[in-house]
Amino acid sequence: MPTFAAAYVHDLSPFALRFGDGFGIRWYGLAYLTGFIAGWFILRWMAKTGRGLMKPEQVGDFMTWMVVGVLVGGRLGYVFFYSIDLLWTFSGSFPFWGVLEIHKGGMASHGGILGVMAACILYGLRNRITPWHLVDCVAFCAPIGLGLGRLANFVNGELWGRPLSAERQADAPWWAVKYPDEMLDPEEFQNGANVDGLATMVSNPNGEWGRQALRDAVYAGRSDVSEAIAPYLTAYYPSQLFQACTDGLLLFALLAIVWWKPRKPGIIGGWFMIGYGVMRIASEQFRAQYLTNWGVSSIWPAAGLSAVMIAIGLGMIWWCGRRNDDPIGGLRRPRTV
Repeated sequence: MPTFAAAYVHDLSPFALRFGDGFGIRWYGLAYLTGFIAGWFILRWMAKTGRGLMKPEQVGDFMTWMVVGVLVGGRLGYVFFYSIDLLWTFSGSFPFWGVLEIHKGGMASHGGILGVMAACILYGLRNRITPWHLVDCVAFCAPIGLGLGRLANFVNGELWGRPLSAERQADAPWWAVKYPDEMLDPEEFQNGANVDGLATMVSNPNGEWGRQALRDAVYAGRSDVSEAIAPYLTAYYPSQLFQACTDGLLLFALLAIVWWKPRKPGIIGGWFMIGYGVMRIASEQFRAQYLTNWGVSSIWPAAGLSAVMIAIGLGMIWWCGRRNDDPIGGLRRPRTV
């Protein structure tokens, strides 16, 4: 039986409910849905209590704009920042174009932020609400979705963390994570010969033997297979869980403290940019190597984009603080009119 001291071998299913081969309700989608629902409740509460400029009946329409901004911005951000090759990746199955294959994962939080800011500007101009205030509203709600999204990344077994040092690999702590998918990389996996010797433990329904069958057995709940392959897998930092705390809980707490009293429009958005940027730079130290662009190291990795966000956030606070606008919001008490 596995002991608490042993590193965890990832065996979570990306499906909350599965209806067929590769089809079902995924945790990743539920994370986004829950984030949007939580945002709707918060913004509606702000509207009803006079803490925001939107009317309660406008919140639903505004959230629709935010959904589009997150999905379009997040996906395009992933494509242009991390995987530009998706622009010319096509297949014979739906949705045919790599850019549209969101069901396979691949959303960039920095791109989603840009998409939301664009949606705030367009919605604000259309409805005569200062876009700076809308940015504040979304920034305050965003950590909920960001934190849940990182938890979904962990469930999906994606965005692996940085490997533990060589000295700690032999006796990896309980909080470290090992991914069976590592076995499927014929070039990077160093213990292929050892794992291949275990292939006779299982076979898939087609009667085929090998690493894929071992991997599938782990995700089918075979604890004996997990224990057998664990010594040959690399232990990684659970960076997704670290970032769920920093991008979610800690960032939300920071914004709640800043917005405890009314602030000029744009101040909360600026603090979000600074807080998110600083926390991403810190948490990225536990991530593996950055994804690549055009086959080489990207010149705009997450840490670089976060540094730009910090600079933008500082500029927002300076600019919005100088504007002749009345303070809005405040969790402590409603806005006075």
